[in-house]
Order: sequence, then structure tokens, then C-alpha cells
Amino acid sequence: MSSIKAGIDSRSLAAIAEPLAPTHGYNPTRVPNIRILRSETVLRDVPVLYKPGVVFVLQGRKQGLLDGEIYRYDAQHYLAVSVPVPFRMESDASPEHPLIAVYVDFDMALAAELAATVAGRQCEADMVPARSLTSSRMTPEIADVVRRLLRALGDPLEADVLGAGLMRELHYRVLVGPQGAAMIAALRQQGPSGRIVQSLVRLRETYGSSTTVAALAREAGMSVPSYHVHFKALTGSSPIQYVKSMRLHEARLMIARQDCSIAEIAARVGYASPAQFSRDFKRHFKRTASQEAQWMRHHLGEFV
Repeated sequence: MSSIKAGIDSRSLAAIAEPLAPTHGYNPTRVPNIRILRSETVLRDVPVLYKPGVVFVLQGRKQGLLDGEIYRYDAQHYLAVSVPVPFRMESDASPEHPLIAVYVDFDMALAAELAATVAGRQCEADMVPARSLTSSRMTPEIADVVRRLLRALGDPLEADVLGAGLMRELHYRVLVGPQGAAMIAALRQQGPSGRIVQSLVRLRETYGSSTTVAALAREAGMSVPSYHVHFKALTGSSPIQYVKSMRLHEARLMIARQDCSIAEIAARVGYASPAQFSRDFKRHFKRTASQEAQWMRHHLGEFV
């Protein structure tokens, strides 16, 4: 018990994590799907789109805003993402007190397997509506596995031998955590919200192609009004807004990686007009594409 209590001390977790993040921006680790962010800048009103997973802020503070609701993730709270949704983020940090955060992308096959197992033992999971984002208070059990995972990341042999097992335990701890039932409901893709999750998976795979809300609603087995209501309840936006945000965020990554020209990127993400793409991009990110690429490399590093 004493070791678990010690793991709740955010300063001890940050002390273990900070050497793993020597450079500004995202730092890769030896365990797939884990990266550690070091940020030394105050950020305000930044559009973000996280993959399904969990974010632990061990030092500093982050806050997300989606559809009027605030999601805190700081030394005492973690953010869990069951489906990718665009939201606005702000964070506090400084060179003297950098923000240190651990980003864990879910292994979706593993998450679905564990969600089915947990749901089979916990009847309340069937009564909780799905949620895209949840902000939960850090529990001793989750703090403990995060501590052990960070220590393993500091040793190449331990990372290779213990990493997969620790990742499995972390997935499990999140799914049985304070708001795990809402995540399980999304991962199991049951009921009306589950059909919206399935629709989001399809949109993720085909965001560069044209589609209509009527076609999406028909595939989900819903009327268009019902589809709109359930879609906004889960994502905080309309289907058209969601697709536009996804296209712009995907384009943002391509631009930062300098994959190809702006016109080619615009076409890849489904824009027929490069000029319309540039207007939408600047409206969403409040910077031109080239300015945003510079901003990302400065704040997020090369590992974006």
C-alpha cells in the first residue's frame, strides 16, 4: 500500500518522466504508442484532435473545452479519449516549470477485448451512455502503474520485456477507473451512440472522400434528425463540422511533415479548391498553413 500511495505524488512521477523528455515537444519512447511531451510555453485556444487513448499531465496543467464543458488534465486528473473529437485546449508551463505529459495511444484491439471482459462482469456498463472525452481524478492504482511504466521506459531491457504487460494493465486500470464505464460504452459500439462510433470509424477511413449526412444516417440505421442529435451528443459538433475539422487536422500533420505541396495536401484531404482549403485552414487554426507548420515544429518538435 505504501508504494501505491507514493505513486500518487505527482512530483515523484514528474521526476521519473522528465529525463525521458530531454527535448522540447514530443519525445518518442521504446514502447510503441507512448510519447512524452515537454512544453515550456503558455498556450491558449489551440485546436486539437487526439487519438483514442489517455493523457497524464505530471507537471503543469492542461484544460480542454468541448461543447461548453471543461475537461481538466493536470497532476490530479487524467484525460481519457474513447473516440477522436476536435476540441480547444490551453496549457500552462514555463522554462522554469515545464509541462511534462505522457500520451498513450490505445491499442484498439486490446481496448475492445478488455472492454468486453469488464462489461461482462459489471452490469452498470450497459446503463452508462458513451462519452468521447472523460476527465477523471487520478486513482492510486492508475498512479502506480504509470510510475512502474515510466521506470520501465528508462531501461531499454525493462521496456522491451515489461512494456506490453504494463500497457495491458494500464488499459485495464483506465477501463475500471472512475469514468471507465462511459468509455466501455463507446468501445463496445452498442446502442445509438455505438452506431455513431461506427460511423466515426468509417469517416476516419474515408475522410478524403465526399459523403452526405443522409448517407451516413442511412448506414447508421437512423433518420437524419436522430443522427444529428446522437452525433452532436457524442462529438460536440455536427457531422459536417466534424468532417471539416478532421480534414484540416490531417492536413496540418501533412504540412508539418512537409509531405507535399499545399495544393496536393488539399486534394488529399478532400478539398476541390486549394483556395477554399487555405481559407478554412486559417479560420480554424488562426494561422496560414506555413505559419502553422512553423508553430508545430517549434512547440511540438519533429515527432508530431
